[in-house]
Amino acid sequence: MAELKMGAVQTQFAELIWQHEPIASGELVKLCQEKWGWKKPTTYTVLRKLCERGIFRNENHVVTSRLSKAEYNALQSEKFVDETFDGSLPAFIAAFTARKPLSEAELEEIRRMIDGAGRER
Repeated sequence: MAELKMGAVQTQFAELIWQHEPIASGELVKLCQEKWGWKKPTTYTVLRKLCERGIFRNENHVVTSRLSKAEYNALQSEKFVDETFDGSLPAFIAAFTARKPLSEAELEEIRRMIDGAGRER
């Protein structure tokens, strides 16, 4: 799969697709014109680039996602931890909590997630 990272404009465009999918490509052109003043070629250029990256598809003039927003965010998070903390989630959490303490509610939610992840394996 190609590079998944998106810039600010591509991210806004992706958000629009995720909010409206499945969406006819013609309707997407209209939405982009209304929202950002884009011309048809601009919309199709940005769409083509995100399709080439494997994030969206445009088949039979209908745009849908290959990756949901949650899947995209999970992949970006994994990549960040891999590149910045050598894949160590504990190192990431240690760095994160060094500057921003977790609330009791956040700690409890994390405990539930860890307990759930242990049972899924």
